[in-house]
Amino acid sequence: MIDPLHTPHDRAAIPLAPALDPSLADAHMPTRLPLLSKRVVSVGILAIGLGLVVGCVARLLTMLIGLVTNLAFHQTWSSELTSPAGHHLGAWVIVVPAIGGLVVGGMARWGSRAIRGHGIPEAMEQVLTNESRIPARMTWLKPVSSAIAIGTGGPFGAEGPIIATGGALGSLLGQRLPVSENERKTLLAAGAAAGMAAVFSAPVSAVLLAIELLLFERRARSLLPVALAAVTGTGVRFALDGPGPVFPMPALAAVAPQALIVYALLGLLMGVAGVLITRLTYGIEDAFEKLPIHWMWWPALGGLVVGAVGYVMPATLGVGYDNITNVISGNMGLAAMALLALAKLVSWSVALGSGTSGGTLAPLFTVGGALGGVCGVLLSAWPPLHVDPHMAALIGMAALFAGASRALMTSAVFVFETTMQPHALLPLLAACTTAYIVSGLMMRHTIMTEKIARRGVHVPTDFVADHEWHRPGLPGA
Repeated sequence: MIDPLHTPHDRAAIPLAPALDPSLADAHMPTRLPLLSKRVVSVGILAIGLGLVVGCVARLLTMLIGLVTNLAFHQTWSSELTSPAGHHLGAWVIVVPAIGGLVVGGMARWGSRAIRGHGIPEAMEQVLTNESRIPARMTWLKPVSSAIAIGTGGPFGAEGPIIATGGALGSLLGQRLPVSENERKTLLAAGAAAGMAAVFSAPVSAVLLAIELLLFERRARSLLPVALAAVTGTGVRFALDGPGPVFPMPALAAVAPQALIVYALLGLLMGVAGVLITRLTYGIEDAFEKLPIHWMWWPALGGLVVGAVGYVMPATLGVGYDNITNVISGNMGLAAMALLALAKLVSWSVALGSGTSGGTLAPLFTVGGALGGVCGVLLSAWPPLHVDPHMAALIGMAALFAGASRALMTSAVFVFETTMQPHALLPLLAACTTAYIVSGLMMRHTIMTEKIARRGVHVPTDFVADHEWHRPGLPGA
């Protein structure tokens, strides 16, 4: 008789019981655990070297973005990462992102169509369907196209492209060396983690991102090399820029119990927002699909929208990391944050839906932080709630990304690592969890998986016993 309280999905995972011995036996777990495979050490050494390379590539990418930005908006030859907001182009600024989109469209048509989009879904697809084999040309096509798109005003951060580039470098290394499919997947994830860590000085969240979105497992054979790569990438960042937080802000106080409840409820709101933003983005992508012109022209059309929004609100142009700092530091008023959230959302969703090359992390953090800041300012009018607008902005950042991507632990830990606010950990975890619950109830796929799910790729969501334990001789098991 089928238990109506247990779904087929439940029966696919390891059952929990007051005593786990029967469950572990059914899952063929060994009675004596083996020693760590020496292959893990070998792959770990490769991951350290990969982390060094990806850390340097991350710096080169930011320099290239700075060079394109300064040439396009300030007509100067400099690789310093500056904001396009201080330009003196007037209405001509509308054309600049369109030119960048035209170049990216041409690179996608005659180089590789895989450069379109934010990179992580494409890496997931290669892991799930192509034995983690990413074409070698992606190691330069993705960063160059992204630098052009972002440098000409595209509303994306540098982290998405460098995650994709790091993954491509790891995959290339795995294709050039005699390694197994699992080890190649590990190197791909290690490169991606090193890239994220090198951009944000966030090694723990980089490892969690790899686990939640790329590895689809939590085993020593993959976890250890990925962690070594993330540490190495962060070390490169420290050597170049120092160990300070990427998004500095005033110190936050411990959270009152009533405020914790409010922040958890704010996570519910951000979860709904994450679902709506995901649907908006793919709805815009569907609208572009219906246009009677070749897809290579779409990024240029999206660029016109980016330029028009940037003409009205220049702060939406480019990476916009300074926007995040201003929001969480309380340097923006209520109206300014509301306008930033709306304008950035319009600019980013149209640009991403048009198929240009760029990421999702920084734009979602900007929109989420601004929305959270708005809610925080409004709620702080009721003193008994003890709501801090700075904390609410952090909650918005993390919870919106958690709702859109369902990378729960990545979202919470990332905001902590990039701001170094220990009192934020508890409300971050509460809000990201409630955002995840809402997202899971409202949509089947996430902003990371919807694209490849439409191509028929099945994306696993939970970790279960893979029954490799009882099969001897498996490399890296």
